[in-house]
Amino acid sequence: MDYGHELVFGTFLTPAVENAERVIALAQLTEQVGLDLVTLQDHPYQPRLLDAWTLLSVIASHTQTVKVSTNVANLPLRHPVVLARSVATLDRISGGRVELGLGAGGFLQAVAANGGPALTTGQSITALEEAIAIIREIWTPEGGGIRLAGKHYTVSGAKRGPAPAHEVEIWLGAYKPRMLALTGRLADGWLPSSGYLPPEELAEKNKLIDEAAVAAGRDPSEIRRLYNLSGRFDGRGGFLQGPEEVWVEQLAELTLTEGMSTYILGSDDPDDIRRFADVAEGVREVVSSARSVSATSASTSPAAVLSSAPAAGAASAGSSPSSASAGRAAGSFSVVPTPPPAVKRSAVQPWDESERPTGPALDPNRTYTPHELASGQHLIQVHDHLRAELEQIRDLVEQVAAGSMGVGQARSHINTMTMRQNNWTLGVYCESYCRLVTTHHSIEDASLFPRLRRADPALAPVVNRLQEEHLVIHDVLEGVDKALVALVDGSGDINGLRAAVDLLDDVLLSHLSYEERELVEPLARLGVM
Repeated sequence: MDYGHELVFGTFLTPAVENAERVIALAQLTEQVGLDLVTLQDHPYQPRLLDAWTLLSVIASHTQTVKVSTNVANLPLRHPVVLARSVATLDRISGGRVELGLGAGGFLQAVAANGGPALTTGQSITALEEAIAIIREIWTPEGGGIRLAGKHYTVSGAKRGPAPAHEVEIWLGAYKPRMLALTGRLADGWLPSSGYLPPEELAEKNKLIDEAAVAAGRDPSEIRRLYNLSGRFDGRGGFLQGPEEVWVEQLAELTLTEGMSTYILGSDDPDDIRRFADVAEGVREVVSSARSVSATSASTSPAAVLSSAPAAGAASAGSSPSSASAGRAAGSFSVVPTPPPAVKRSAVQPWDESERPTGPALDPNRTYTPHELASGQHLIQVHDHLRAELEQIRDLVEQVAAGSMGVGQARSHINTMTMRQNNWTLGVYCESYCRLVTTHHSIEDASLFPRLRRADPALAPVVNRLQEEHLVIHDVLEGVDKALVALVDGSGDINGLRAAVDLLDDVLLSHLSYEERELVEPLARLGVM
């Protein structure tokens, strides 16, 4: 699920002793390219690394807007009272630009070798919980002396302050159940690394955090989900292995399906940082579009959906659904899929609709809760957004045909790389729409469809067919792009663009209708969306 947090992008720099100036320069580059956060690892027992808090202070003094944080602070070698005051001091000096990534200790033998406490893993987690309480008390200016008696930390009348300039968040590096439960109860954020926790394991860990949060009386959405990233822009296949487009699609998917919202790139390569800034812009655009669709859907309550839905088995006014569509709306399942258009616009038929498989028949004796019905309605709402966008594309094409948008002027703007007028405006709009459709399909292919297969194997033929149609739609979208290019460079005409959009209209509307017909009921029944 998407917890709705603001998207944040940052860097995870290596504080190497021999490259102090370069680390500071990379931090400045992080700010210059528009990223939000600079983080450093904290291993006080490692002499080849610069002291994290000293270096973060210098970075804060050499930047103006980026936030800074440990990733994560080594608690056993940093007493919580001193750590709290260090964080608050830097936060005040930097104008509220410090957050606290915090860990239980990690390399406990190295900690002990450097004079720290010799703790077991279990003891280090107990110590972390005690430390969080102390840190937050230090940051709270009201009240008398702090008195907390723990197994590992005891304060007897410690004075409060200084208070930080803003409400500093505590992000915990956590992987195992006990640490994840602690994160759910007490932390402001969860900070794992993709190298230790691959994307396919995020859902399981998020569930443990959410359950602990609810048990503690907290809303799980209070907890920010961060992710340290390892990837290659020149890689091929796999997570974050490929050009920027691959990163955008995969990170947008993680935000929309797993709730991750802060992405921190582990790289000391300036080119990687610059490219990651482009990725950040793309992810923000895709997520913003998807959230606007969700907001539209959320504005209709489940009760309103039920009250406005046609009676069981009935079609909406002005529509004539196929028998299969009507069957999906039978019984107590009152969400009606959108029927396909009765008339085709294009003579081209890229697939045979009669060969489409169907899923399990609807159980007439099963009842559905408003919450379950809302999941199917949400899919229709998402599709309705795509349908509305398609109508706007057609309207723009007709504006070009009517002469209100001149081809010659569009060519001029293309040659000067500005994107504000006429056909190029049309091209940019279509490009944005095509990206929205492609991302919607990518998310389905990578997340929703595998879940449906696992939840009900009888849906496999339907899901396989939907994925095959996604490939066809991708080719049709490419055809729209080619028609736009041909219109602008003079090798094509408006009729060629019309034909490409007609074909897109046919295949997309037919596909969306088929998907709704086959999936709105399984989504409600299986609860996988």
